[in-house]
Amino acid sequence: MSQDLSEQEIIRRQKCEELRNMGIDPYPAALFEINVFARDIRENYERDKTSYKNISIAGRIMSVRDMGKACFAVLQDSTGRIQLYIRRDDICPDEDKSLYDIVFKKLMDLGDIIGVKGYVFTTKTGEISIHVTNLSLLSKALRPLPVVTTDSEGVSHNDVTDPEFIYRQRYVNLIINPEVRERFRKRTQIVQSLRETFNSKGYLEVETPILQPIPGGAAARPFTTHHNALDVPLYLRIANELYLKRLIVGGYDGVYEFAKDFRNEGMDRTHNPEFTVMEIYVAYKDYNWMMDFTEEMLEKVALDLHGDTKVQVGEKTIDFQRPFKRITMYDAIQEHTGIDISAMDENQLRDTCAKLGIHADKSMGKGKLIDEIFGEKCEGNYIQPTFITDYPLEMSPLCKKHRSKEGLVERFELMVNGKELCNAYSELNDPVDQRNRFEEQVKLMERGDKEAMYIDTDFLRALEYGMPPTSGMGIGIDRLAMIMTNVPSIQDVLFFPQMRPEA
Repeated sequence: MSQDLSEQEIIRRQKCEELRNMGIDPYPAALFEINVFARDIRENYERDKTSYKNISIAGRIMSVRDMGKACFAVLQDSTGRIQLYIRRDDICPDEDKSLYDIVFKKLMDLGDIIGVKGYVFTTKTGEISIHVTNLSLLSKALRPLPVVTTDSEGVSHNDVTDPEFIYRQRYVNLIINPEVRERFRKRTQIVQSLRETFNSKGYLEVETPILQPIPGGAAARPFTTHHNALDVPLYLRIANELYLKRLIVGGYDGVYEFAKDFRNEGMDRTHNPEFTVMEIYVAYKDYNWMMDFTEEMLEKVALDLHGDTKVQVGEKTIDFQRPFKRITMYDAIQEHTGIDISAMDENQLRDTCAKLGIHADKSMGKGKLIDEIFGEKCEGNYIQPTFITDYPLEMSPLCKKHRSKEGLVERFELMVNGKELCNAYSELNDPVDQRNRFEEQVKLMERGDKEAMYIDTDFLRALEYGMPPTSGMGIGIDRLAMIMTNVPSIQDVLFFPQMRPEA
């Protein structure tokens, strides 16, 4: 085993054994009571110095400045960093100085987790610090952390730039990069903000199956598995839509779910095979109401996270202040290509794709062809929040037909920073029409469309009991987090993104 270890790792393992030989457990099971955090001390000590006379705090050793019989160290807990002042005679008041001279100075390393007790004071240079009177080793680090330095302005820098390391060893990335920890806190704030909006209106948070007998609710390729006891194939869900609409049939006025969905498709800067979606369905509403609701929801998220509706995304400033721009899909295509496709059949659309240099294979029906044109020529132009509305019927097999425009459905997608963020419908609640739409999907499947939908007979049965007029909306939490935390890749807002197996 030692052949696979670096010199540092071998030395740390030797130190671990030396500690055990001294009767010191490098991984003690004893409880360590914490009564304060680094951020609390830094923010409040100057106002309330009397509250920090007997503190207990734990965290990692991030740096040590040795001065012989005393030293300064930096401890990092879950909230940030604070300086420690450790003097030999304070932690070793008796004749035996081995705790300081041997254990702390020789056998402890950067990255070790310690617990300290003491009191807070301000150094001559004005640094708020903890004067340590008691020190305990809580966990020995057998691997060294990447080198971290702090510049004159207090900004931390490290030598880790390899994405393979950053994403695969996220735990190390979190230790050495406080801004990464803060980014994931903001992701949680986004979810909390959305929940506050939904709960304030009385909507019910629910859970629906992840393992499904039919992969429904979206056009996507599923992951397939097998249930041994039942001896049936099952699918990891690609969407939770059809189960949530069953609950509307069951009598709830509004339901929502933060769901893990899975799609067996490509990976890039905006796609991961496992991703988080929030879907919400509200009875007696339509897609016009849902557009207004979506504006309200996203404006609140921006304000909750940033105190402003303006959000910096790369070099762009995106403003989530209501109202958002609205444009139909056909008008968007005509605006960006100069071509009116509203009356075209499948062959004409295929010819149009060829003229525009857009790939179109034989499996693509009318809806897929229109989707390709919009995706290639229009989508990337919508940086500010923009609702693309009134989609062709063929693109939306779960969506209600438009009340006044033949051949269209009542659907919108919200585009932000050139990508889809939300997708919403006036939901199709006519069971006869829904069966016909499913059958059209089967025909596309027979033509080779691997993303076409299956027929879900139980969902059709649910609709036959009657579903009230309903509007539903889904929003990609990962993409929303990318925008709200100003990162360019979905891997930066997933703790553990999917990666190839490690060599």
